[in-house]
Amino acid sequence: MEEKVYEHAEKGAWLSIVAYIGLSIFKLMIGTIADSEALQADGFNNLTDIIASIAVLIGLKISKKPRDENHPYGHSRAENIASLVASFIMLSIGVQVLYEAFHSITDKKEQIPDFMAVWTALGGTAVMLMVYIYNQRLANRINSQALKAVAKDNLSDALVSMGAVLGIAGAHLGIPWLDPLAALIVGLIICKTAIEIFKEASHLLTDGFDEEKLMEYRKVIESIPGVNRVADLRARMQGNHVLIDVTVKVDPFLSVVKGHLIADEIEEKMEEKYEIHTTFVHIEPDIIRKVEKDS
Repeated sequence: MEEKVYEHAEKGAWLSIVAYIGLSIFKLMIGTIADSEALQADGFNNLTDIIASIAVLIGLKISKKPRDENHPYGHSRAENIASLVASFIMLSIGVQVLYEAFHSITDKKEQIPDFMAVWTALGGTAVMLMVYIYNQRLANRINSQALKAVAKDNLSDALVSMGAVLGIAGAHLGIPWLDPLAALIVGLIICKTAIEIFKEASHLLTDGFDEEKLMEYRKVIESIPGVNRVADLRARMQGNHVLIDVTVKVDPFLSVVKGHLIADEIEEKMEEKYEIHTTFVHIEPDIIRKVEKDS
């Protein structure tokens, strides 16, 4: 099952790489011929995406490796590390695009790009929207964090291309500075996307987890017969899997067998309701509840 998940995620990454290679070459070529800084910036944006998608693909391949002595939980966190690397690459290119665009605006260089740059940017928008829809649906279906980062990047690329369209069209309407301004906006979008991917990846790598989800898990576990209360609950992401550690308090006079059955029911409930396949349950006697009853 896990092997299939990574295979599907790799397909999404490969689709992005193929699309980015074609678009970056075409946009950089047409952008140079048409003298459009916005389209060239868009092409450089797609160039960063090739590198980022390759980083994600490598991470996915490492994630497929089975457990070993040094990695008892497997290698699935390589997926998050790949997203982190991708964010650094994107940020560096984004800063370069910002520098070039700002330099053009301050130079007050007036240029009207050829109109074929508009059609190229429009075509790029359509392609990236289709790639985004495919990868977003796939990422949600298989719950892949790396592929979600790729899909988020796909959407930002579609928006970037649309911004390039507006900038180039604006230059043709007698506002020549709109083309380098569009390039500046492209650079800002690249940097913003990189920062968002970095924040999400670093959050997961430092065992950050959604507190609302934890509260939801707690309520479900406490509703199981035999569980007096949840003493401690922790969760973290291991690649695209959720791992839970929960300590529950039960009647101190329960037999070992009954305690074990409660633990089994907790595991089954979490798998059935949330598709969480790894739940570590610690059973402890509820001494406080017993004292309260006795008094």
